[in-house]
Amino acid sequence: MPGYTAPRRDLSFVLFDVLDAEAHWRAMAATREVDRALAEAIVDAGGTLAESAFLPLNASGDAEGCRFDDGAVSTPRGFAQAYRSYAEGGWTGLGGEPAYGGQGMPKMLTVAVEEMFFAANTSLYLYSALSAGAALLISSHGSEAMKQRWLPEIYAGSTTGTMCLTEPQAGSDLGLLRTRAEPLEGDEYSLTGTKIFITGGEHDLTDNIVHLVLARLPDAPEGSRGISLFLVPKVLDDGQRNAVAAGAIEHKMGIRGSATCVLNFDGARGYLIGEPNRGLACMFTMMNYERLSIGLQGLGAGEIAYQNALAYARDRLQGRAPRAEDRRENAAADNLLVHPDVRRLLLTQKAYNEGGRAFAAFVGLQLDIAKFSDDEVAARDAADLVALLTPVAKAYFTDRGFEGTVLAQQVLGGHGYVGEWGLEQFVRDVRIAQIYEGTNGIQAMDLTDRKTARDGGRMAGLFADRVAAFLADGHCPERLRPGLEAALEAFRRSTAFIVEHSAEDPALAGSAACDYLELTGLLAYGWLWAWMVNVAEAGLEEDGADVDFLQGKVATGNFFHARLLPLSATLEQRISSGSASIMALAAQQF
Repeated sequence: MPGYTAPRRDLSFVLFDVLDAEAHWRAMAATREVDRALAEAIVDAGGTLAESAFLPLNASGDAEGCRFDDGAVSTPRGFAQAYRSYAEGGWTGLGGEPAYGGQGMPKMLTVAVEEMFFAANTSLYLYSALSAGAALLISSHGSEAMKQRWLPEIYAGSTTGTMCLTEPQAGSDLGLLRTRAEPLEGDEYSLTGTKIFITGGEHDLTDNIVHLVLARLPDAPEGSRGISLFLVPKVLDDGQRNAVAAGAIEHKMGIRGSATCVLNFDGARGYLIGEPNRGLACMFTMMNYERLSIGLQGLGAGEIAYQNALAYARDRLQGRAPRAEDRRENAAADNLLVHPDVRRLLLTQKAYNEGGRAFAAFVGLQLDIAKFSDDEVAARDAADLVALLTPVAKAYFTDRGFEGTVLAQQVLGGHGYVGEWGLEQFVRDVRIAQIYEGTNGIQAMDLTDRKTARDGGRMAGLFADRVAAFLADGHCPERLRPGLEAALEAFRRSTAFIVEHSAEDPALAGSAACDYLELTGLLAYGWLWAWMVNVAEAGLEEDGADVDFLQGKVATGNFFHARLLPLSATLEQRISSGSASIMALAAQQF
């Protein structure tokens, strides 16, 4: 069975040595009581539960999958017990509103916990990940009565939540959806329609599920302006089953222990959330939460794949080291770690995983500042950074996570392709993360068109200024400065090009989108790696330094700057080539 050890040491380094989480928490009234001891205890407990309860069910859950029988869904053996352990620990409500039974922990901390559970068992964790997003939506847009009724149950894990957007004819274009909502007496509505690809739409982990459903009221405007949002419970308050049922579950490439359902609403009773015809704006609260969460799925997958590839490389004896000093005496072969190309595979994974962990914590910090800070300017700037970087986190984490699982497979060679080693499951499980919650192409379009071209580059400039300030304050190691400065200038020039030419070339934003998102991610990781290297080098000067960890951090940062960050130049060249080469081919010429 594949192994996994929660990255406690690295999480502590990122949170406290690099980002100085305690100082930020002390500065905000809502997080003032959170300190390093509490945070590390939460991370340790979460890691232990992920290792002991979630991980052992990962391979068996994949092999067994979910079962569908006349509308009922059974999760794989052991899932219900592991979920109860998770729920009894209060993990769904870790970041929830204290007034309704949540624990109120900062997002900077909850992203660390999410990564570990996603790494250990994505299928099982998805049930809770959707519930946390549903709770956030209800707490942000629901009535007080709705919050009182549902948030305590969701935080306690006795009720789960879903997000019901997609229909057979309406995928990314939600303006095409047809589910109808007819007013009934009082505050109730009758919903009729079909939703597909609904994660956790039916299961046996809890007795109740709250479905958050996009639908159209009578006489609603056409397109996305005519969409409203409704809460539809599986079980009504009188104990009767509502008229919503699973019509099927999907047979998928991966995440087979996660029930992906077709849901049929046949006059189901529901309750309006927010204002009529404003449902999509409300739903984006949950969608943006899930986008960051699914990004963490990619990060977790990359980490568990790396750990197992590294363990294999340490043990597997194949060939002789190219350097005589690395060869074992009186041995026919050396382990895989002596070979430069295997080191390239592993270092690429390690650099992206640890860079991603720092980026996740940084985005989490901005979410906390935007929500809790009394400084209006700081809160506004943080909210702008979150808006800009959320699509980057979702897409870049999942692209790198998928790449990492494939690189890990490559380390194992043929053994990576067969089931018993677990790597092929990691590849299958993480592949969906590049697709759902808005494909990565859609994330790139959001960043490049809505967040950059239409914004005049304002938010992108705010991010670039953060990197420039780091370069100016003397904390960037001098050997890393030229590469980071070059990447920053490539980002600034590319931003200016997109802003300047998008109006005259309507295809430019779409043509540049994926490259621009990659460039933004590279710059973010290059900045954070320079920051981490600076902190690690300072730590090496202290008495009792954790030498192996800190030297490893420095070496990995050097690798990122030498071998990965230079890709920024190629990305800028592709962006500046415009849309001509992409749009030149006529449809009949494909």
